Amino acid sequence: MTVTITPGVPLTGTLDAIPSKSAAHRLMICAALADGPTIITCPRRSQDIDATLRCLTGLGASFQPQGKEYLVTPAAQETRADHCLLDCGESGSTLRFLLPVAGALGVDATFQLAGRLAQRPMGPLLEQLEAHGCQTYLDQEKKTLSISGQLTPGAYRLPGDVSSQFFTGLLFALPLLGEESILEIEGELESASYLQLTIQALAAFGVTPERMETGWIVRPQAYRTPSRAIVEGDWSNAAPWLCMGAIDGDSVTVKGLDPDSQQGDRAVCRVLGEMGVPIHHTADRYTSHPGRLHPTTIDARDIPDLVPVLAALAASIPGTTIITGAARLRLKESDRLATTAATLNALGGQVEVTDDGLILQGKARLLGGTVDAAGDHRIAMAAAVAACACSEPVVITGAQAVEKSYPTFWHDLRALGKPVEEAP
Repeated sequence: MTVTITPGVPLTGTLDAIPSKSAAHRLMICAALADGPTIITCPRRSQDIDATLRCLTGLGASFQPQGKEYLVTPAAQETRADHCLLDCGESGSTLRFLLPVAGALGVDATFQLAGRLAQRPMGPLLEQLEAHGCQTYLDQEKKTLSISGQLTPGAYRLPGDVSSQFFTGLLFALPLLGEESILEIEGELESASYLQLTIQALAAFGVTPERMETGWIVRPQAYRTPSRAIVEGDWSNAAPWLCMGAIDGDSVTVKGLDPDSQQGDRAVCRVLGEMGVPIHHTADRYTSHPGRLHPTTIDARDIPDLVPVLAALAASIPGTTIITGAARLRLKESDRLATTAATLNALGGQVEVTDDGLILQGKARLLGGTVDAAGDHRIAMAAAVAACACSEPVVITGAQAVEKSYPTFWHDLRALGKPVEEAP
């Protein structure tokens, strides 16, 4: 799909935050492992959430839609096939969370991978699974990852600077084993806030790993249903609207956001404040306005998903903005350092890629032009943010990439008053 965004109309209005896919993954997995049914409120889905539901269904759970809710019936041995074929799509969270769970359940499973997922880092997690009773096989050509055998308790060690998702997967799996395990962090832990989301979800289902200085002690524990759970609003997908409001808005409000959320991307308000963006907050509503903006330096180690949209905003602020701590973005749905730079440069920006980030020489106005979303939802949204600073139309090819996390993104952009045309 190709989307054309025409300049000239300031954004204004209020949107409901979409459900956080980070929270949805975690709550759905806990519910599928629980001791009884759970009703989970999740009014909207995305390709990544669907991937987790497909894989959990393959593991024996069921998800019955009931309006804005799902009745989750947990997995049972008798409903599970001898061999499970689990379609992850491009969802790295789904794969990394459920691979250890399959091992803990003793399931012989093959995960089907799409896009760049087969190339994204898995080595440290696979090494730990293989050292504790499982056999794994990654077929790059067929884009599959298979696991068999029974995961065993013991001492697990993982580097903290590759993916926090490895730790989340093991924190889901280790309570299912019959004896105590130790999960240790080697080096500095990045994206630590995502692990706080995991701990929060586990606690909602009665599972409480014991924190120690270098990791966790995980004892055998049963997942106990709280009967109901609610997927909170998504800060990462609220960020594009708050950035747009700072560039080309009368005022843009996103409601349904938890000010005390464990989501690391809640830091978008702090970063925007450092850039001079006026942010007003009342209860669960956050509003951004244009202001006297200035460049800054952004450490992205704990907010990697925000880099493309923050870079798009920075490209419209005269002066030099530096983004660091973002080397892991090379291994996402696209090489997000390269694709963010290519997108903004194609629209008249001046962006240089460094070893671990970006250097942006901002301009008060970008030009416009045609960009490729590169199969990456975050790049498509960043292009939309940049379009708010352009004097000419912006054409985004591959704009359907937003369906990975935010299927109604273009509809919601129109709802704020921006002229958006879609074409096959």
